[in-house]
Amino acid sequence: MTTGRTLLKVNNITKRFGGLVAVDNVSFDVKEHEVLGLIGPNGSGKTTIMNLISGAFKVSSGTISMQSRRLSSLPAHQISRAGVARTFQLVRILPSLTIIENVMAGSGFGHRRQWGREACHQAEALLERLGLGAQMHDPAASLTYIDQKRLELARALAGEPRVLLLDEWLAGLNPTELQIGIDLVSQLRKEGRTIILVEHVMDAIRSLCDRCVVMNSGEKIAEGTPAQVLSDKEVIHAYLGDD
Repeated sequence: MTTGRTLLKVNNITKRFGGLVAVDNVSFDVKEHEVLGLIGPNGSGKTTIMNLISGAFKVSSGTISMQSRRLSSLPAHQISRAGVARTFQLVRILPSLTIIENVMAGSGFGHRRQWGREACHQAEALLERLGLGAQMHDPAASLTYIDQKRLELARALAGEPRVLLLDEWLAGLNPTELQIGIDLVSQLRKEGRTIILVEHVMDAIRSLCDRCVVMNSGEKIAEGTPAQVLSDKEVIHAYLGDD
């Protein structure tokens, strides 16, 4: 699926919060059309890296770039316009707006900005695809948890991002919903989307990811295919401990 061309480059990034080093000198590349899994135990720095890539946090040192453009010096809204869109570990919708208005907001502030009728048509198509077409004019606050996740994904896709960040998008789903979620991400993979996926669901990691970067205590401890990293002794130790 990958082309071999590097799209996003994370180079020696460190993030400090006072005396706490949350991310410690981490580097990896993401290739065009690749699904990269970012995995590791809770508190290992995965979501902090997503926040650094999307501009929610500023790096303490190091750089993040998309091809020749440096992203790590830009504010979050400019990183969004450059082509980075994300979902959040804790779902963030705009509850005072309707479902379709939430998605149109993604069109207006994303990589390929659209307004008016064009944005409306695109939002309708995305909501139909994600199973929310019949509810599109309902208040966003009326949605169930999985449907809020679908809405957030539709809003991220509406900006036609070059890189899509999915931060535990499958978390909290029951087994039926989980399979639906994996199938949705699999469709995005088949379309050639470039995705960074933070996930704890190992079935999803194995079926969706081309490569994985494994974090532990803020450091990168392994990188490779899912089969390679999940059989790595240091990775097993990080997840399971001495026993």
